Amino acid sequence: MDDKDTPRVGAAVRRRRRTLGLTLAAVAERSGLSVPFLSQIENERARPSARSLDRVAEALETTTKKLHAAADSARAVDVVRGEEGEGVRRLVRGRHQLSALEFSGEPDLGREFQHRNDELMYVVAGAVDVEAEGQVHRLESGDTLFLSGGVRHRWRATVPATKLLVVAVAEHIDATFDSRR
Repeated sequence: MDDKDTPRVGAAVRRRRRTLGLTLAAVAERSGLSVPFLSQIENERARPSARSLDRVAEALETTTKKLHAAADSARAVDVVRGEEGEGVRRLVRGRHQLSALEFSGEPDLGREFQHRNDELMYVVAGAVDVEAEGQVHRLESGDTLFLSGGVRHRWRATVPATKLLVVAVAEHIDATFDSRR
């Protein structure tokens, strides 16, 4: 098999390991492979042989077939067509590292949000007021607002037919940074 035809399974290996709550050291011990090699696999800097991937799969209580399937689904190309109407629309389907939603109309969800990961708001059309950290920020068409993980915020559309795009690191991804570590 040519190197470029060898499947990249690093993201699937990492997801499975994290799902099981295992460290790289634990997988290394179970598989008989080294921590640096496993790290290289997860970061797509090394492609394991069939035998090595079998050992990794066994250590992760799965099969190479399931790791390949998870890797294939991670490299999806998915078109989400525009829709008319108001409400909330998912712009990215499935569980990925990126979450993107479009809010249309005049939603005022009437509640405060606090996400563990970073978020970007982009006003496609109309205007919104975003209250964050005790300040109200008026955003109009073309404006963006970045919120780091942990910032409490709420927002409401202030103009009819507002379209707001919210892009964030998905909640199931631990992308927070703790400076105390």
